[in-house]
Amino acid sequence: MVGLRTIAVLGLALTTAACTNPDRFGGGGDAGAGVGSGSATAGAVSPAQDPNSPVFFSQTIGDRVLFAVDQSTITPAGQQTLIGQAGWLNRNPDFQAIIEGHADEQGTREYNIALGNRRANAVREFLVSQGVAANRLRVISYGKERPIEVCASEACYSQNRRAVTVIAAGGLS
Repeated sequence: MVGLRTIAVLGLALTTAACTNPDRFGGGGDAGAGVGSGSATAGAVSPAQDPNSPVFFSQTIGDRVLFAVDQSTITPAGQQTLIGQAGWLNRNPDFQAIIEGHADEQGTREYNIALGNRRANAVREFLVSQGVAANRLRVISYGKERPIEVCASEACYSQNRRAVTVIAAGGLS
């Protein structure tokens, strides 16, 4: 009985180790991020370093802007982020964008859906004013249904009052 238990624990440990091995697909290093430990091909660029990749867009330029309580007015910091987004979108015409509007958990579901919609449309209008073709942009509001922070404090609420620009290749459906 002890031997069977030992074998089961050893098998579980080996299975878990195989699942957490970042090099299990032979790509090297950083869990698929494209930065190897010497085994990657010379000259390969990770998506985060490729200025034409959606990963670069979200990590370097920024894919979200934050809003004040009950507001859909874009802040100066938000404008700077959106100027960068517009530049990227203008340089990469093969990509479309879905702008997601979000709200914090305060207020009714209906109110927050409407507020998220106003936020997403404010971002869309700003991007269009920067030269991005309107037919490349779609808006959707999630209201308070998709928080990224869950707690009852301003620190969480402020992260949930946002609009997120999600990049998609090809046409939007």
